[in-house]
Amino acid sequence: MTRLLAAGFAAFLLIVTVFGALAQDTAEPEAERPPAYVVKDDGSPDYAAWEQAANRAEQAIEQNRASDKVLDDLRLELTDWRNLFSEAQKENSIRIDTLKMQLSTLGPEPETPGSEPAVLTQRRSELTTKLNSARLPVQEAEEAYSRADVLIREIDALMRSRQTDQMLALGPSPVNLALWPKAFTDLKTTLDLAVGEVRENWGSDAQRQDLRSDLPLTLLFLVVAILLLTRSRVWIMQLGNKVRERRRGSARGVIGFIVSIGQVLAPMFGIFVLMVALNLAGVLGLRGQVIADVLPWFGFSLFSSLWIGTRLFATESGGAPLIDLPRAALRTEARVNVALLGMLLGIWPILTSLSDHEGYAGGTFAVLSFPAIVATGYLLMRVGRTLRQHIQVQSDGETKTFRERAVVLMGQACAVVGIAAPVLAAIGYTTLASSILFPMVLTMGMIAVLSLLHVFLINVYGVVRKIDEKEADQALLPVLMTSVLVLLSLPILALIWGVRPTELSELWTTFQQGFQLGEARVTPRSFMIFALIFGIGYVATRATQSALRSSILPKTRLDKGGQNAIAVGVGYLGIFLAAVIAITTAGIDLSSIAIIAGALSVGIGFGLQTIVSNFVSGIILLIERPISEGDWIEVGGQMGYVRDISVRATRIETFDRTDVILPNSDLVSGVVTNYTRGNSIGRVIIPVGVAYGSDTRRIEAILLEIAENHPMVTVSPPPSVVFQGFGADSLDFEIRAILSDVNFMLSVKSEINHEIAKRFVEEGIEIPFAQRDIWLRNPEALVGRPEVKAPAATTEAVSPAASPPKDMLTAEDMPGAESSDAEDGDSDD
Repeated sequence: MTRLLAAGFAAFLLIVTVFGALAQDTAEPEAERPPAYVVKDDGSPDYAAWEQAANRAEQAIEQNRASDKVLDDLRLELTDWRNLFSEAQKENSIRIDTLKMQLSTLGPEPETPGSEPAVLTQRRSELTTKLNSARLPVQEAEEAYSRADVLIREIDALMRSRQTDQMLALGPSPVNLALWPKAFTDLKTTLDLAVGEVRENWGSDAQRQDLRSDLPLTLLFLVVAILLLTRSRVWIMQLGNKVRERRRGSARGVIGFIVSIGQVLAPMFGIFVLMVALNLAGVLGLRGQVIADVLPWFGFSLFSSLWIGTRLFATESGGAPLIDLPRAALRTEARVNVALLGMLLGIWPILTSLSDHEGYAGGTFAVLSFPAIVATGYLLMRVGRTLRQHIQVQSDGETKTFRERAVVLMGQACAVVGIAAPVLAAIGYTTLASSILFPMVLTMGMIAVLSLLHVFLINVYGVVRKIDEKEADQALLPVLMTSVLVLLSLPILALIWGVRPTELSELWTTFQQGFQLGEARVTPRSFMIFALIFGIGYVATRATQSALRSSILPKTRLDKGGQNAIAVGVGYLGIFLAAVIAITTAGIDLSSIAIIAGALSVGIGFGLQTIVSNFVSGIILLIERPISEGDWIEVGGQMGYVRDISVRATRIETFDRTDVILPNSDLVSGVVTNYTRGNSIGRVIIPVGVAYGSDTRRIEAILLEIAENHPMVTVSPPPSVVFQGFGADSLDFEIRAILSDVNFMLSVKSEINHEIAKRFVEEGIEIPFAQRDIWLRNPEALVGRPEVKAPAATTEAVSPAASPPKDMLTAEDMPGAESSDAEDGDSDD
């Protein structure tokens, strides 16, 4: 359990670290600030101050001359006002609900004035006046909330428009050779100034004095930083290999993943130690500090890419590659490409930070950034080719599964972006090129991290369930957990692709408001309360059912069918009560949608009338209990034992051990034969035929004796033997006996028939079989057949199941022959 907790904490730490690093350029942490709204002494909104703020915002939007920073501040102010108005809408809610309830008790207002007592009319008027007075501040807050919401949406639209214009702006082309001298001159000036700042700081007497006093600590930090940056990854990989060798199965993957995280954390710690050493030395100037501020992102990007490449292409001993390639050289090349992509991704913020600090012209920035864009695009194309090679190895060039198609699509996207970005930058769309190129690299990194986390979750599941890797890979729970991680990563992907944090916060605000269902509003909070209460009620209901089935009902005198009916009824009642209590607790008012539900129920009733009929029939079966579990029934030509009675259908197990699902409506409206209803006593009828000339009284006595001697035949009432009549081939008798358990009818029949055959042989009683006489009407047709001596009738007793001999003439061989049944072998010719 400790290992699992450590694994979960490590995964959580990795996600938080990745998300925090990816979002650092997009959202700066906000300091605590006082709210921008103004309230009166009684806590209600100051609508005069709000009017001024709203007019100021409308003017800024109309003029469209305010900077982005001013618009962001204005949006924050409007957001504070909107939150205030949202809370003000809840004012007097209890009093308003009370007044509404009081008005509803008075009934609807009569159409004809004066048709009701004056006392009721006066009371209705007083309650209406109070209700309107209580609603007034709420209506003011609703109107102000709508205005604030519209202004916020207009500011968001204006900011998106500006962002789009900046992205699509055509700037200087970096392939214009006239811009190169100026760009190189600006870069040389920056480097000279940076070196000059270092020399100036180094030459300061005060700085040298501080350096001498902090020299031991500075040297210690510097040595530790160098060791962590250069050797920590190798040490952690060696440690991981040793730890993995001691584990088997899924535990190897779990331990290997946890240890491998140190390949990122240890070098990152080394970068922070290096920054502390540089700050103690005090040699960094303004430009050096600009680079140092972005240095953690550079280190994280570089070491994360190294970790991703190592995990994807498995350089660790015994590791199975997540992306398989046919040759080791290709795997090494792929790891190098991923590492270089991470390095370029870390260099880009350094370049943009220096450009902003130095105020480079558009041409200078275009020239300096063009090599990074070209190199990144080239490496991204190679990564796309690697993905396609992986699919070719896995599926022999035929993409069949969703995963394979998704990987091929990602490879194609990498190739397209890798080609398009440098082309756009060469034309002059540098901002557009960087806006699609580097987010694509970050997106691929995010997908890689999610894939590695998915493998880690599969291994954790295998360790918890103690199953092998293949079985854990087919489990559903790791897929669901990965799906949750994917959903959590969507906001980060939105930030990567340029969505502003304020837009995400606005989306979250809209999500928190929920949706309108009639006059009821369903919010995430109310839904979570509903799900929690209903879940508790559902679990309690199932626990009660289990207690009834196993502990309480078996101790009563109810039969099995009655016990099942009570348990099922308690289940339906419990789920219904759980739903009602959950809806009430969550505050969801469904009375406003009663008309809509009534209208929908008509259409649903026509479409689901069969299901509803079966449902009602199931309730009738559970209440009236004409059949119960374990009964032997026959309905609609199907015979078997009732094994389960549900709301929609009943399951019957036939004697062939097959399950037949019968709709409950067939059991209620059809003819059902229940052989074991109430008790298992039933009658068996065994027919017996004897040859003509037998002593009928003796036959009756023998059959009666056989029936009475069988242990399953009841004594009261006793069995009986009936002489049914004279059959075509035999004298027909029937044994009619009541069995103590009719479920053994077939076995009793078989045992009695065996005894009858034995006794009849001992008594010399013949059991006849059918005989047939053939009469030849035209014997002259047999001329030319020497085996027939004379045209005479021949009689041959043949068993119906036996085939005639080859030398015997059949009726089909004799033209004009007719057959007729004769009794006791007598001929009619």
